[in-house]
Order: sequence, then structure tokens, then C-alpha cells
Amino acid sequence: MAPLNLKTITTVPTAKDFIDIVLSKTQRGTPTVVHNGWSIQRIRQFYMRKIKFTQQNWEEKLTDILTQFPKVEDIHPFYADLLNVLYDKDHYKLALGQLNTAKNLIDRIAQDYLRLVKYGDSLYRCKELKRAAMGRMCTLMKRHGASLEYLEQVRQHMSRLPSIDPNTRTLLLCGYPNVGKSSMINKLTSADVEVQPYAFTTKSLYVGHCDYKYLRWQVLDTPGILDRPLEERNTIEMQSITALAHLRAAVLYLVDISEQCGYTIAQQAALFHSIKPLFANKPVMIVCNKIDVKKPEEISEADRALIEGMVKEARKISNGGIAGAINGGDDGDDKYCMFMSTLSEDGVMQVKQIACERLLEALVNLKASGKKAASAAVDLHIVQPKQGAVAAAASRPPVIPAGVAEARARRQAGERKRTEKDLQEENGGAGVYSADLKKTYLLEDSEWKYDIIPEIMDGHNIIDFVDADIDAKLAELEREEDELEREHEAAMAAGQVYNEDDELTAEERADLAKIQYRKRQIIAEHRAKKTAANNNPVLPNKHNARGRLTADAMRESLGPMGINTENALKRMRSESRGRKRTREVSRGRGGERGGDDMDMEDTEAPPQKRVHSSKSRTMSRGRSMSLADPKLGGGLKDNSMMNKAIKMADRAQRRMNKMAKSGEADRVILTKMPKHLFSGKTPGHSTRNHR
Repeated sequence: MAPLNLKTITTVPTAKDFIDIVLSKTQRGTPTVVHNGWSIQRIRQFYMRKIKFTQQNWEEKLTDILTQFPKVEDIHPFYADLLNVLYDKDHYKLALGQLNTAKNLIDRIAQDYLRLVKYGDSLYRCKELKRAAMGRMCTLMKRHGASLEYLEQVRQHMSRLPSIDPNTRTLLLCGYPNVGKSSMINKLTSADVEVQPYAFTTKSLYVGHCDYKYLRWQVLDTPGILDRPLEERNTIEMQSITALAHLRAAVLYLVDISEQCGYTIAQQAALFHSIKPLFANKPVMIVCNKIDVKKPEEISEADRALIEGMVKEARKISNGGIAGAINGGDDGDDKYCMFMSTLSEDGVMQVKQIACERLLEALVNLKASGKKAASAAVDLHIVQPKQGAVAAAASRPPVIPAGVAEARARRQAGERKRTEKDLQEENGGAGVYSADLKKTYLLEDSEWKYDIIPEIMDGHNIIDFVDADIDAKLAELEREEDELEREHEAAMAAGQVYNEDDELTAEERADLAKIQYRKRQIIAEHRAKKTAANNNPVLPNKHNARGRLTADAMRESLGPMGINTENALKRMRSESRGRKRTREVSRGRGGERGGDDMDMEDTEAPPQKRVHSSKSRTMSRGRSMSLADPKLGGGLKDNSMMNKAIKMADRAQRRMNKMAKSGEADRVILTKMPKHLFSGKTPGHSTRNHR
């Protein structure tokens, strides 16, 4: 069974907050307006949806509360009794039962009113039925306000309880108040329990953790117990009784031999004998504390007899009864009685070590005596060697290879393997010593490592692959280099500066200029594309040519290749569409015409239709914008397409203008504090706002 996690339970709201949460969620999760012209069937569905949504919210919230709180019947008996001691099990179960009943009643109310709304004959009747359904649900939850407040207090207290695992290895400290239990847990673990010189400083269970033999151990500090009947013990003492009764742990009963706690050794012994039924089947140890104040030798004979009586009972309980005590009577008292001081820390670690060992031994014996060990032994077949084989095995020494034995002998004699660094230091150091790489070659015969490469291999010699005239060619190259060096020295002596352009002809210079210009164009285009992150629109080549696909361009590009372009030019002229001469529209302001317009023919084409937009206030302004050529790379092939784009932008902006927006990205909120959100009164004690 996994340890119970009580810290993940969600907050239980009050009845008023519960109602606000559910109704506000219904308001946000369902439609809120009934429009004119709706049929009665649609109105019914509108209000039925609200009732059903509210019922589902109630059921979801109440189900979360009921499932998160632990059920007394399903948890470990330790937690069940602890809940009974702290919160009264009957009251706890009654509160959860009332919420479960409220959930069922809400479901029944929703069913009844859904049936009534289904046959509502008017908008008013459906609305009133919806109000009645929600009102009955809220009234029902108001009646359970006390249960919700009680469960919230229980949740808050549960979240502060320590996480105790009832099934892990545990050391449990118990005894009278102020005997040193909290000081001991502070020494054994990293816990920080309050220590004060008065009784009942520890009012609840505290847990700490420590390690022993690579295992995690749980140390539990319990409140002090007084020697009185069980019915008279308070809640603080009952927590210790619950831990002693249900936890499988090693019990350390602390005794204050100095009697500074306010109780004599006789009273502490009487308490031990009164609660010893709770120690059944657990390792018990008597720990005498505060030996720094009173030495064990200073204990009187009467008190020593009382301590020995407690040790005898502890041995009897730990060994399973009287028979176990007789069988285990030879064990020393060191396992059942120890002396220590939490102030000077004398004997604290020894107490921890012996207690852990005894608990491990008890757990192993418990598992070995269980049914699982017997069932597993049936399935196992253990092979036992014969008597002669056992004797032979005892006299047979281990087999150690000869190489391993020699290496051990050399290591014991002080010999050390020589490394490459040792060889380097012996042969001149770094920069002088050259490592021998051939000694690590893996060959069939180790004598081949230092053989010289043969001059003849497979019938060929290395000289066969060398050019026969290589010496003459090398001499010719050296002579040419000498001549060039002399010419360069003579030119430098005469003051002549070498320039590569002087060796180029006029045609070569023209070609070089074109190449350099084209290179600058390519670099500029690349930089422009890089700046725009290649986010430019892609146009067809015929629209993006910008004067490159012309007859003259075709003649200039194909002529140098030897291709005759006359026939192609004639065909282009014959297939081209004729154009009528029209009066040129002046580009000046105010409709002025140039002097060349008077020389045109009388026949005029109909005037070109102008496209006006909100961008143009006058005809001249619209003409100046619409007749301008589109920008290269802008995605528009001519001015008509640009005018069409302007009109589309105007139409898209009309909707923004109606909403007083400057564009699609305008997110300005003109009214910062709407009146319907910031008006009205709230109670003086309320911390909620209208938002």
C-alpha cells in the first residue's frame, strides 16, 4: 500500500464562494441572449442547456471533493485511527456523506426541471423554471455550508501532517514528556524539532529520515504519554498510542535516569508496564538517557531493579513471549538496554546501530516464517555436494594463471612498466627523441617491422614511373623564371609601374568594363535580397524583364553568335497589333498641354478612363499616382494593376474606418474603464472587484 499523500487535496470553498464559482462558470460557458423570432423548441433547448450545464458543474466539483478526501475504510489502519483521533471519524464521514447526498439531490432536481422545461409553452415559463432549478440547487448547497467549512479545516490540518509511510523501516521514540525524545531525533536525523525544558513541547507526530547500510530509515518522534487510563488520555497522547499500535517499528522507550523530567524511575517503569501490550511483535529497547547528569553507577539498587525488570519484559516481548525469553535468555543486555546522552552525544550512534540491526533481523525472520518463503522453497531445488566433494573442495586452492602471478610478483618487487615518456626522458627529452612507431606494427613475423621498402615490386621499379625528360623540362622552366625576374628588375630600375590594363586591347577593356558592371549589379541584387530576407514577390519573366525582351536586345545577344535575326524581326512586326495615334495626355498640373499636341491628327481616340481612389483629391493627383510606373520588384506589372490594388486597399480599409481603427494592427482601447465593470457597491469586507 502506497503512503497516503494528504498535501494534494484541493481547497474546499465556502457555500457562498461555491455558488459564485458554479454560476459564473455557467454564465461564461453557455449562451446568454434569446433573440427575437426563435421558435419555442429552440427556447426550450436554450434553458435546458443552462440547467444541465449547471448540474454538471455541481457534480464535477462535488465529485472532486469526495474522491480527493481519503476514505476511512480504504486507507491504512494507522491513518484511519489517526483521523479518528484528530477529526472524529463519525463527524468526518457524516460531512462527506452529506455532500454525496447533495450531489444526488442536485442530479434529481436537474432531471425534474429538465422534464418541465421540455414541455414549457412560453419564453417566460421556461425562464422561470430555469431560475427555480438554479435557486433550488443553490439553496441546497447553502444548507451544507457547515460541512464545507469543516472539510476545509480538516484539509488544512491534513496538509500540515508529516508524510509517514507505515510500511517502511521505522524507529519509534516513546516515553514520558521531557525525557529527550525530540533531542534524540534531532541528533539522528536532519529534522529540527523544538526542544524546551517544559512538558508537552511536542504536540503532534514528527518524522525524520536517516541512512543505515544504504537503506532509508524513518525516525518517529511521538508526544509524551502519561500513566493514566486510556479513556482519560487526550488527543496529543492518543497520537502516540495510535503510532505504537499500528506501526511495525523498533520501539525505543526512553528513560530519564536523572529524573529531571519531573517523573521518577518508578513512574516511568509503571508507564512501560501499562503500555507494553502495544509493543507486541516489535523489537523493544530500553534507552537510559541523560548519563551526563547522573552516571549509571550512581543509580540506586531499587531503581536498578526497576530498570532490569523493564529489560526483562523487553526481552520477552521482542522474542515472542515467555518461551522466546527462555530460549533467548543467553543474549546480553546490550541488545535490550543501552545508556546514552543526547547532550554530549555519547552512545547515540550505538543505540541507532543496534536498533536498526534488531529491526532488520526481525523483518527477515518475519519474511522467512511467512507463507511466501515456504511456497518459494517448494519451487526451488537446492543441490548439496557430497561429503567427499566438500572435503576436496576445501583443500583445492584457486587457480591463478602464470602470467597473472608473474605480473603480481613484478609489481610487488617494485617493477614498473616503461612508458613512452620514460623513453623520451632517457633519450634526450622532448624535441630530441623520436618515437619508434614501427615497434607497434602487428605483422605475421615481428622481424619484418624494420625491413626496407623493396625497390622492385611486381616486376616494376620506382624509376619506371618517372618522366624521362623531366630534367630538361625543369631546366627550361628555371631559365624562363630567371628571364622574367631580370625583366621585372630592369622595369623597376627604370621607374616603370606594371599595369595589367596596358596589355589589354580596346575590345578587351570594353568587355572588362561590362563584366565589372555586371558583377556590381549581381552584388547589389544579392545585398537587396539579403536585406529583404528573400521576401519579395515573384513575377513572371515577361512582366519582370523591364525592357530586356526587345527586338534590339535580341539582335545584340544573338548577332555575335552568328544567328541571323532579320526573319524573326519581320515576323514580329507582321504579327504585332497596330496602334492608332492618340492625343498624348500631358503630365503637367492643371491639364496643360504641350506644344506637340497641335501637330497631331484630328482623329482622336476616346479619352483614357481614369481610376480615382481615396488617395487622390483631384484629377491631377490621381493621374500622377496612377500613371506612374510600378516599382520594380513590387509585384505589379503595370499601372492598371497598381490602380486595382489601390482600390482593393481602400475597400479593405472601409471596415476599419467604421470602427475608428487606423488599420488591422490597431489595438487601441478607447474606453479604459467601462462603466458596467466599475460601477455599483460592494460590501466593506469584500476583497472582490467587478472584474
